[in-house]
Amino acid sequence: MASSKNKIKVLFASPEVMPFASTGGLGEVAGSLPKALVNDKDSGIDCRVIAPLYEKVPADVRKKMKFLGHIDVPVAWRNQYMGIFELKQDGTIYYFVDNEYYFKRRELYGHYDDGERFAYFSRAVLESSKVTGFQPDVIHANDWQTALAPVYRNTIYKHDGVKTVFTVHNIEYQGKYGLSANKDFIGLPKKDAYVIEYGDAVNLMKGAIDSCDKFTTVSETYARELAYPESAFGLHEVIRANQHKMIGILNGIDTDAYDPSKDAYLNTHFSSKDLRGKFRAKQALQKMLALPKKNVPLITMVSRLVAPKGADLLMGMLENVIANNDVQFVMLGTGDMKYEEFFRGLEAAHRDKVRSIIDFNTGVAHKIYAAGDILLMPSRSEPCGLAQMIGCRYGDIPIVRQTGGLADSIHEWNGKEGEGFTFYDFTPQELERAVYRALALKADDRAWKKLVRNAMNTDFSWSRSAKEYSKMYHELMGR
Repeated sequence: MASSKNKIKVLFASPEVMPFASTGGLGEVAGSLPKALVNDKDSGIDCRVIAPLYEKVPADVRKKMKFLGHIDVPVAWRNQYMGIFELKQDGTIYYFVDNEYYFKRRELYGHYDDGERFAYFSRAVLESSKVTGFQPDVIHANDWQTALAPVYRNTIYKHDGVKTVFTVHNIEYQGKYGLSANKDFIGLPKKDAYVIEYGDAVNLMKGAIDSCDKFTTVSETYARELAYPESAFGLHEVIRANQHKMIGILNGIDTDAYDPSKDAYLNTHFSSKDLRGKFRAKQALQKMLALPKKNVPLITMVSRLVAPKGADLLMGMLENVIANNDVQFVMLGTGDMKYEEFFRGLEAAHRDKVRSIIDFNTGVAHKIYAAGDILLMPSRSEPCGLAQMIGCRYGDIPIVRQTGGLADSIHEWNGKEGEGFTFYDFTPQELERAVYRALALKADDRAWKKLVRNAMNTDFSWSRSAKEYSKMYHELMGR
């Protein structure tokens, strides 16, 4: 075990973090990976998190914070206030950047000045040590909102010995702005402006990929896919030029938060050794949703309703499956209006079989995973994906398309090994065939339970992934 003096100090910079303020997968990573690193006594890593202090951070959490101090942070031609609050929770130290002008807003993203807000936050990451006293060996930035941190490190700050890591969680969102953005709110010296320029625009993610010492993404398959135009949203040439420093590490999930044997959202619990509670969870969901209490296969979906999640495939085959089989279907999610309307119409046409919940509710999501038999995840693209891992944890067997993290985490069941059912061609026909393979196995109770137990016992914890990150940090620092 490394002494605290010899540990590698990592500052994990994220625009969101669970359970304080989050919109999805990145928040789960920021809430789980640092905790896994610091709780692993052999990791040799002192990892701390820095994030904005959003309005959404609950009042009871704020009461536990300690105010460390404040300074001004440059934002191009002006200075802005930065206060730092510290929170110690689950063995991990969190720093929250306080600036009400930028962060006291109802939503985390989607504002007219997001570029300026996160240029400020990236500068705050570099300036924070003046208040916290924590001098990192590695600054680990995540997605476009913190992409300027590696850029600033190389151009304005040039801190000796500080390395930078940049992780792409979803390359579709790159932080693109007009060329005037540098003068307006980024503030790089003219001689360095080329670092963030790509074509006739500013591209923050491009700048981070070129500037960082190590470039990572959230699964091995996604890392390979990003070298091709159809996956990289215009950045494939930049990625190919930086492949020598690229690594794919599959995300994990918080196995304490997703544990059917003690899940606080459930009224009945179960485990791979005792599955009786899973049937009771199905009955409880049926009662809650006013579905007939029938012991039939329950097909589920917990997803954003958008094209990359495979919503078009579902529109092409789901009606046939529901109409021609003794099954039930429950969907939870929101998204594009045409998909929401499709699922509303599906429920209207099959009131005794379908419930479409156009919403997102964490407690209901847990109940659906616990009750479900088959989880649909037919994504066109999926950098990592978490739902398929959560589904396995609750015995809700995933059907996934072989792309990104889905290909790395779910393998076709062969009677002895595998976690679910897979298909490759992005067509409704291939998805439907996979559903029928699952339904055929579900009809054999003994064989199905064997698959369920194998899926539930698969290790999707962060401890596995954290070891890969720890190894990377050590290699980066030459230790």
